[in-house]
Amino acid sequence: MKKRLIGTLLALAFCGTALADAPPPRLTPTPEQAQAAYLSSMFLSRYHYAVKPLDDALSAKIFDAYLKSLDPERLFFTQADIDGFADLRTQLDDAILQGELDGPFAIFRRYQERSAERLAYARAQLASGFDFSVAESYPLDRSKAAWPKDDAEAQDLWRKRVKNDWLRLRLAGKDDKGIRETLDKRYESFIARGAKNKSDDVFQIFMNAYAGTIEPHTSYLGRGSADSFDISMRLSLVGIGAVLQERDDYITIRELTPGGPAARSGQLGVGDRIVGVAQGEGAAMADLVGARVDEAVKLIRGTKDTRVVLDILPANSGPDGRHKTITLVRDKIKLEEQAARKSVSRVEVNGKSQRIGVITLPAFYEDFEGRRRGDKDYRSASRDVARLIGELKKERVEGLILDLRDNGGGSLREAVELTGLFIDKGPVVQQRNSQGQIEVESDEHPGAAWDGPLAVMINRGSASASEILAAALQDHGRALLIGEPSFGKGTVQTLIDLDEIAKNKQPQFGELKMTIAQFFRINGGTTQLNGVTPDIRFPSAFEAKEFGETGFDNALPAIQIPPASYRPASELQAILPDLQRRHEARAAKEKELRELAEDVAEALKLREKQELSLQEEERKREKEAREARLRQRAGATAAAHLGDDGLQAGERSLRAELDSEKALKGRKDVLLQEATRIVADEIELLTPRRRVAQGSEAPVRR
Repeated sequence: MKKRLIGTLLALAFCGTALADAPPPRLTPTPEQAQAAYLSSMFLSRYHYAVKPLDDALSAKIFDAYLKSLDPERLFFTQADIDGFADLRTQLDDAILQGELDGPFAIFRRYQERSAERLAYARAQLASGFDFSVAESYPLDRSKAAWPKDDAEAQDLWRKRVKNDWLRLRLAGKDDKGIRETLDKRYESFIARGAKNKSDDVFQIFMNAYAGTIEPHTSYLGRGSADSFDISMRLSLVGIGAVLQERDDYITIRELTPGGPAARSGQLGVGDRIVGVAQGEGAAMADLVGARVDEAVKLIRGTKDTRVVLDILPANSGPDGRHKTITLVRDKIKLEEQAARKSVSRVEVNGKSQRIGVITLPAFYEDFEGRRRGDKDYRSASRDVARLIGELKKERVEGLILDLRDNGGGSLREAVELTGLFIDKGPVVQQRNSQGQIEVESDEHPGAAWDGPLAVMINRGSASASEILAAALQDHGRALLIGEPSFGKGTVQTLIDLDEIAKNKQPQFGELKMTIAQFFRINGGTTQLNGVTPDIRFPSAFEAKEFGETGFDNALPAIQIPPASYRPASELQAILPDLQRRHEARAAKEKELRELAEDVAEALKLREKQELSLQEEERKREKEAREARLRQRAGATAAAHLGDDGLQAGERSLRAELDSEKALKGRKDVLLQEATRIVADEIELLTPRRRVAQGSEAPVRR
């Protein structure tokens, strides 16, 4: 098979098409990547929860996954390209095991060639414009379509794509000159971004195709990705306290972190561009014009109390404007936007005002290293939530909502400890390892931080640790679940530092996030595929097959195990019919809830469309109807931010982007408002029951 691999690579090397512009640097694999691939395969083939041998059968799946990662809508490659790669379909296992990664890199280089060709063709289409009276359409989803059989078919797809881009801008009010300038810049930027790809990027895409083929939540983290994951878990980094963004070849300041070195200096503002960075006074200045934001971040972050020198082009200065040099001392930056936060809502029920506390938790974060060192003030989700509960008690709230919407999970230990804040000891989750051994994770701390009325809000974006907590509180009868069915991820991952395994002194190999177990509810059921079903369900615009574990072809199956021993409370089940009736009455009566249901129904209807008309009159009617509904729902100001302006991220002015984000954040959260009313109903209905039911025992589930 090795000889066939070499022959395929030679064929690929000599059949490339000439590019319209200068080709990007030729990307090739490194010896370190070959070692990292082999070491990863050893772990994935032996210690994964769902072990799959690295053979020809898996190679074929890796091949398909890799092509999907590069060209998900099948717009760049042709069937001829795919046929040209045919021998590689069963040779990627050998490439990984033998450390010969030229094959995956050859595929990527062909992708670069095709990208340059397609975008050059797209730019050429801008010269003549389009006839929008012709009855034709553009497919909305080509992920399962056949590959274009040849360049002519691919070019026709791109003609329709450019025509759709033009039509969107035309309907948004731009003239032909403005449309040409916008689209030419868009396509040119796409080519420029592709030219910035590095060997590490190609390797990470390929390795994730391999890892994800085994199981959806197994992945490879290159050096930069591993750093970002660590930061997201500990909610802190050492830097200057600025959110950066690539805009027109400049690294631009999008936001300043309050209290950070950049904000404290008073010398930097939103929109300023960092064109150079040096590691202290007198050090050489590295040029950042045209750099990727991750490269800039790597140079700007560093060790606490060290100096970094920035070459700044002020926001309102042209390319030839006067620069200024600023020296900052790096400091620890806390990412408070991603931390747990609280608020209090007042709700009127039968003439009585009730105070409902809300704790929003974006992730189950934990400073693993700080905890390991024994730092007394290490950061974690459970610690922050416990503190917020204490503050809300002082504010005399009568009920509490834990908002886990769009919380994708995090630390399993934090899920257990956070559940323990709401129960008086007992099991939280069961884990089953690859040998079939089952272990029960329990809260061992007596007493609860909050023992009052409680609800948990979930949606399709609530996954993993969120599902553990929600399911445990539901099984214990401790919390009312409100919202949409959750994602359906019932697997446990661990991080493997490949450099630590190889005893590398410097980071070279990256990390593996590998599935090692499956978790189960304490009632013996599983959230895998099934998710967690809320007690009171809100309308959802997302179908499980489109956004959820069931959308993965290789997701682990849902199975059942014996239940753990626990005593479920029955109070909530007794009042659930009354809570449901009250909610349904409001949903039928109140304008905002009716409109929400109508909007969800409209979104589901639109999702069924397979193609987008390219006739101007038809699209204009659709746009006008959509915007009229938005104005009716949200008002003229909000509709202006929510309507389709035909632009993509980074094409609007920075001020316009920030204003739009602010408007979206300021929108009324109708679902949270209804959740507070449901909790207020819960308080009212539970109060008399608790007076007469004190001391009653619930049955033990075994």
